[in-house]
Amino acid sequence: MTAAHPNPDSTLSRAARALAWLGLAVAVVSAAAALVAGPAYRMQWMSLGASFLALRWATYGAIASVVVGIVAWVLLTVTRAPQGRAIAAMASVLGVLVAAAPLAMLYQAKRLPNIHDISTDTDDPPSFVDVLPLRRGARNPVDYEPETAAEQKRGYPDIAPLRLALPPAETFERAERAARAMGWEIVAAKPDALRIEATDTTLMFGFKDDIVIRIRPQPQGSMVDVRSLSRVGGSDIGANARRVRAFLGKLAAD
Repeated sequence: MTAAHPNPDSTLSRAARALAWLGLAVAVVSAAAALVAGPAYRMQWMSLGASFLALRWATYGAIASVVVGIVAWVLLTVTRAPQGRAIAAMASVLGVLVAAAPLAMLYQAKRLPNIHDISTDTDDPPSFVDVLPLRRGARNPVDYEPETAAEQKRGYPDIAPLRLALPPAETFERAERAARAMGWEIVAAKPDALRIEATDTTLMFGFKDDIVIRIRPQPQGSMVDVRSLSRVGGSDIGANARRVRAFLGKLAAD
């Protein structure tokens, strides 16, 4: 008596192939939703809430496509189906790629302080002046809260002023070059006040974050303070801290 072999075109294998295609379709739709959410808000086609909702459901769909793809691949392997496993694998891989970024952001949001205002000087943070008209209607005020200083020291203890052994005028010129090299839109560059104000626009959602750079004379050079403040959002997921670090690193290396 010969051993029975699974039928490569059994009802189960056909169902598994259909499941694989379903997983891939869900993964593709989720990818499209994730890619469109940010630009749709930036172009004012969707509200911020609707964009975040689209991103959330895209993440759910991506996770579902991973599960469906794995189940389909297992069934196709068990039934020794000649086709469909590549589609199932594609569904799972695409789902992982789509879900990775939102899940990483969620992890960062849970781990980092729930703040959106970063300053190298938490006792006397630089003040915004020329950028204020651009912030009309912004959800986040420019007032610096004591609670923010405490949260920043807990989450970003490395953020501190930069001291340079250069005269203030030369430091100002270097700071302006560094700010332009960062791709920021310079709102005001005032050498007499030793202050630079700028705006940085994020790529996907087009969020506007404002920056002020303050330079103060020191006995042996200059001290540079930077403050970066988001116009919208509760948690910046570390964006302002990364911006401040990047600017100070560029300025120090110039």
